[in-house]
Amino acid sequence: MKKKLSKKTIRLLPLFFLMLAACRPAPLYQPEVMVRGKSNPSAPVLKSIVGEASYYAHKFHGRKTANGETFNMNDLTAAHKTLPFGTIVRVTNLGNNRSVQVRINDRGPFVRNRIIDLSLAAAKEIDMLKSGTAKVRIDVIRWGGSN
Repeated sequence: MKKKLSKKTIRLLPLFFLMLAACRPAPLYQPEVMVRGKSNPSAPVLKSIVGEASYYAHKFHGRKTANGETFNMNDLTAAHKTLPFGTIVRVTNLGNNRSVQVRINDRGPFVRNRIIDLSLAAAKEIDMLKSGTAKVRIDVIRWGGSN
């Protein structure tokens, strides 16, 4: 025995789906800030930090990050000890002035005197693969929403 939907229920369905669509989470990137990892020099800088960067890659590829995502060394992401997850930062290699924008999705580095661990893809963008580390400036472009 099939139940028929009442006319009132049918009229309320579009409203229900509209409300449901409004509850979806915000996108991870804001397109005007994060354009394929390329630096956006016109983006306002909210905070700057200078220090030593390193990168992590194959050993951690496919493992869970501190925010629950699966680490992909080919994504433009990074680990920082205290910046909120989802924060967008521009990392500039002070040795060659190359920069890349990354999203914080992990915690670290856990090595003394290092301020950020970049993914392999981000490290390639600022040309620090050979040296393994580089002196960088981190500019916060957009604060993330969670710790």
